[in-house]
Amino acid sequence: MPRLTSSVPKYCKHKASGQAVCTIRGKDFYLGPHKSRASLIEYDRLIGEWLAAGRCLPVEDSDGLAVSELILRYWRFARGYYVKNGQPTDTQSHIRSTLRALREVYGHTQAVDFGPLALRTVREKLMVPGRTRKYVNYQTSIIVRMFKWAVAEQLVPVTVFEALRAVPGLKKRRTTAPEGPGVKPVPEADVQVVLGHLPAIVADMVLVQRLTGCRPSEVCIIRPGDIDRSGDVWTYRPESHKTEHHGKERVIFIGPKAQRLLTPYLLRPAEAYCFDPRESETKRRGRAHANRKTPLSCGNRPGTNRKRRPMRRAGEQYTTSSYRRAIHRACDLAGIDRWGPNRLRHSAATEVRREFGLEAAQVVLGHASADITQTYAERDAELARDVIRRIG
Repeated sequence: MPRLTSSVPKYCKHKASGQAVCTIRGKDFYLGPHKSRASLIEYDRLIGEWLAAGRCLPVEDSDGLAVSELILRYWRFARGYYVKNGQPTDTQSHIRSTLRALREVYGHTQAVDFGPLALRTVREKLMVPGRTRKYVNYQTSIIVRMFKWAVAEQLVPVTVFEALRAVPGLKKRRTTAPEGPGVKPVPEADVQVVLGHLPAIVADMVLVQRLTGCRPSEVCIIRPGDIDRSGDVWTYRPESHKTEHHGKERVIFIGPKAQRLLTPYLLRPAEAYCFDPRESETKRRGRAHANRKTPLSCGNRPGTNRKRRPMRRAGEQYTTSSYRRAIHRACDLAGIDRWGPNRLRHSAATEVRREFGLEAAQVVLGHASADITQTYAERDAELARDVIRRIG
């Protein structure tokens, strides 16, 4: 029979001594006289700590815990914590790549001996070509966050975490790590050029996102049942959004122009996604068949060259990745620099700020703070020119 490694260890009797004993991963823990109240309380405490530690042995001597073992325990926690709607979030991939670099350099080091100099050494290893200063700082914060979690789990003393917090982040112009280009609004001319090379469904997604200022993930999951059409301005409450784990509500307002784009997609079940990639693929195959030059008596007939179990199949909704790839392909066909769908949100924010002010842009984007909106809504240079033109 297979050995049950994840079952709860049992409360047993050690016949030679008459004590209660609990064996966890080959190690015996003696709890006191068998069936005594004190032994039962001690058993509950031991199992509670074992479960709280992610079904790992309680660490009695933190000096014996290696960084590699700490990484393993934290990864078990991260795989269960950084999950949304049953799917792992992007944070998991960032944690994995960061901890891999940490393990390669300091895997055999004792966790209590990992200090500021070690953290700076790992940071130097993370500064590979292509990684910006902000991303390296983010990866460094992942390591510090892991030791903060270890303190809460009583795996390392708090002094280790406090020492790592003393390491300042990389400063602008004081490091060899390059600065990122930043996310800028996409020029309206580029949007119009790309629309002609996009599938009709993806083109409507681009226009809806540009008009509403929603996030790429939010336009991908629009459903008829999530839209309140009782007023002249519709309200869309996405089933999932970026800040829902903070207890915040996300409301997206849909005006007349976006309403006209969405209306044909609302004639479907309330729980069905409006923008279905399967429909787009069907239309693409239909156009390819209509433009076919080879007679049907020659070559493959429609439907005969499809795999029974393809490795990739169109899903019921677009993902942010598939949405971005579709735009990138259209950019390549148009012969312009690639731009991502998140830049459409910046474009909408800039337009709203120019016409109605920063507070209006903050409300439309759904930001809790105007400081966040500042990073999305570019300051309009033409407004500054107009002011100087009048007073200067």
